[in-house]
Formats: sequence, structure tokens, C-alpha cells
Amino acid sequence: MKRSRRARRIERHYNRMHRAGGLNLVSLMDIFTILVFFLMVNSSDVKVMQQAADVALPVSESRESPEQTLVVEVVGDTILIQGRSVARLDADSSAGDRIDGLYQALSDRRGPKGNIPEAGLAVTVMADRGTEYRRLRRIMQTCVDAEYRQVRLAVQARQDSGEAARG
Repeated sequence: MKRSRRARRIERHYNRMHRAGGLNLVSLMDIFTILVFFLMVNSSDVKVMQQAADVALPVSESRESPEQTLVVEVVGDTILIQGRSVARLDADSSAGDRIDGLYQALSDRRGPKGNIPEAGLAVTVMADRGTEYRRLRRIMQTCVDAEYRQVRLAVQARQDSGEAARG
């Protein structure tokens, strides 16, 4: 038996209105995009330095929060800048105070000499508390030679029992 045109139209309308709804991914992607941008903008306010697991920093009673600067990290005999290996420390190197690989990497990051402030650029040296002073001095001297004259040493804040109870 043939169905009428009206019966077919009603059946199409019924099937269209009673099928399972779909998920609108465009709106969901917009929400997640906004969330990602929000987190990226607000994460720049965090002033916690990333510390490598094998670098035990010396303990200090510093009250100031660290500034975001270029980080020179000493892990064993390797010198890293922002996580990239640039030079190795030789234990008995007496070629001078300058470490050539570190100097070259710092010079590349510095840019043109005309943009350097009078006080020099800032750098933070993150070294293990067991690092010998003569090695640390060579690293700091290389930084000064490369116009990074505001040399800071990274330390770990001391946890006092009174401060832990307040915080």
C-alpha cells in the first residue's frame, strides 16, 4: 500500500526531531582556546625558578623574590643556558678566566652592544652547593666579560619553623 505525501512528511519530521543530538565541537574548542590563553597570560607572573633535580642549592635567608633573568646552570662539569648545553668545565684548565663556549653563548643572547644598560645585563648562576669556588669564579668572570655584570647566585630559601606556621 502506498503512503500519502502527508504521511511521508509527518514521518520525516518525526524522525528528524527524535534522533539523538550531536555534540557541537566548535563551541567546546572556543572555550578551551580561551582557557589556554588565560592560563598562558597568568602563568607569566610566577617567579619560581625551575631547579634541576641534581643541583642542590645553598640555603639562604633571602627575603626577596627572584627576578626573571637569564639562567646559567652548572650541572656537574656541564654549563647550561636555559637548559641547552653550551660549555664544559675543565678541572685543570688554566687557559685563563674566560670559558669560551659560555662567553660565545652569552654574547649571542646579548644582542648589539648599544642596547646594554650602564649597569650591565642580569644573569642568575645556579650551581650546586658543592661547586668549587674557582670554577664558580671563572663562570662569573665570563659573565662579566660578556657584559652580564649583574650576577646573582641562586639559593634555596630556608624554611623556619615560625614562617612555616605563618605561611
